[in-house]
Amino acid sequence: MQNSVAQNTISIVLADDHSLVRDGIRALLEEEADLDVIGEVANGFEAIEMVEAQTPDILIVDIRMPKLGGIETVERLNTSGNSATRCIILSMHDSEEYILKSVQAGAAGYLLKDTDKNEFIKAIHTVQEGGKYFSGDISNVLVNNLLNPSSEEKTSQKKAKDNPFDLTNKELQVLKLVLQGLTNKEISEKLQNSKRTIETHRFNLMKKMAVKNLIDLSKKAQEFGLV
Repeated sequence: MQNSVAQNTISIVLADDHSLVRDGIRALLEEEADLDVIGEVANGFEAIEMVEAQTPDILIVDIRMPKLGGIETVERLNTSGNSATRCIILSMHDSEEYILKSVQAGAAGYLLKDTDKNEFIKAIHTVQEGGKYFSGDISNVLVNNLLNPSSEEKTSQKKAKDNPFDLTNKELQVLKLVLQGLTNKEISEKLQNSKRTIETHRFNLMKKMAVKNLIDLSKKAQEFGLV
């Protein structure tokens, strides 16, 4: 009987830079017999390390963290082949931009921090069973976007389809601004992201495109029609 319970337990890692938030989530989840919080981390890099070491069923990750945020963390995990761990993004923001970026990064769920316990637990079980979970208002954003994509989004989708390096929308934005001569600081101010996040995007796009300097980056971007 004990082995049966252990096999059915859902292992979870929490990633949030606020220890009080992690404590609250852990306390909420551990009231459920089938949920087991096996680790806690404070940023995206630590989350990636723990997922690679522990392979939990679920990673619950805050969207805003120092060093590496939730969306970037999910994106890195999915592109590195760690698909066995499914990710739920936890956020205070219900903006369309954050939601769509999370989906594009590969998140299986997106919950607001004021979500009640019942919905939280339901989301975990839905995602664990292979489904996706987005709370009501967030689902409406996704449906509206799929049914009525803006002209800007249509253009973005076409570029994503045509780009052979599998650059994310954010990496394409950074690429354009880098080639315009903007510094990391100027790009972070323009895109309203931290300088560290921009540095990460810049590193990733140069790695994906297999270039080591701006001259080669510019040549390859023009060669493949990315700018």
